[in-house]
Amino acid sequence: MAKRDNKTLNELLVTLFNSIMTTETKAVITEEFKDVSHNDMHIIEAIGIEEPRKMSEIAKRLGVTVGTLTTNMNSLERKNYVVRERGESDKRVVFVTLTERGRKAFFHHRDFHKKMIKSVVAEFTPDEQVILMRCLNKLNEFFVNG
Repeated sequence: MAKRDNKTLNELLVTLFNSIMTTETKAVITEEFKDVSHNDMHIIEAIGIEEPRKMSEIAKRLGVTVGTLTTNMNSLERKNYVVRERGESDKRVVFVTLTERGRKAFFHHRDFHKKMIKSVVAEFTPDEQVILMRCLNKLNEFFVNG
């Protein structure tokens, strides 16, 4: 790849990242959810709506320490987005569940992502969608593996 192409690709990736963060923040942090941050919404997403999730599992999904996550959970619990409970058999294990308000935030965030994906692939052929997925997987591998 030519040096000029590398520069263009780099600028595109940086702009894309910043645009996604800005657009997602504007779309997700609405009047109803003005008391949570962009980061909080991703914690809510990592907790999910299924059965209670262990703090250690949530931290692993987010790539942070349990200590770091605890600080955020304290805030989310105060704002009534989550409930934490100690395990029955092992009191060291802490389980987290979304409250009704947390579930509402989860679905609000998920709906933004659904609209984003629908918009991105709307004019792609199935073959182009496959190529896009391959490219994004390669990009993700780079960031995950360093």
